Amino acid sequence: MKVKSTYLADFISLLFPELCAACRESLVANEHLICTGCLFNLPFTNFHLQADNIVAQQFWGKLPLEGAYALLYFTKGGKTQNLMHQFKYKGMRQIGNLLGNIAGEQLTKSEIFKTADLIVPVPLHRKRMRQRGYNQSACFAEGLSEKINARVEDNNLVREVATETQTHKSRFARFENMKEVFNVKHPEKLANKHILLVDDVITTGSTLEACGAELLKIPGLKLSIATIAYAE
Repeated sequence: MKVKSTYLADFISLLFPELCAACRESLVANEHLICTGCLFNLPFTNFHLQADNIVAQQFWGKLPLEGAYALLYFTKGGKTQNLMHQFKYKGMRQIGNLLGNIAGEQLTKSEIFKTADLIVPVPLHRKRMRQRGYNQSACFAEGLSEKINARVEDNNLVREVATETQTHKSRFARFENMKEVFNVKHPEKLANKHILLVDDVITTGSTLEACGAELLKIPGLKLSIATIAYAE
């Protein structure tokens, strides 16, 4: 019976091959979501080894951070963009879990991120949540949590306002667009904790800055940031 099921699975894969989320080539046996070649050649930043990396510098003078990190570089037409497109717009939420696992493995090598108590994903507005069906930042957070000793604190930091798209806005316009958008429902749960705030992609950092500013109103809170990708 087991042999027959294996033959059936092989036959189905010939008719409907699973494709790599990064290069869109067919996956082979024992490959999952991303092919071996793409996993090896993803544009990793290694920011977990650089305390004063580009992401950290972006928040100098804006947010007092313990640490800042992004797993991958994001370039137009590159593998990271392909991954993020499948993740955010094609329903492949498991990509976020996988990339969270990879990021978590890296962050276990950093003394700064080892002290994180809770992982807080950047929230979606309830309208966007209904449209998409899941929060991509929360998927990434769940993957991280499987590798680092910190649990996910979801639904505490909330997005009260459904903002306009940020895609074509300047940095100042993005920051203005994010004012008074976020709120913490139960700040006492985060008091005196080291919070790892996570998002999918960082460009200008305006969303993370707005979230971070709200979180840092909480007494004793220490803040770090982690994202899947950094857009150069």
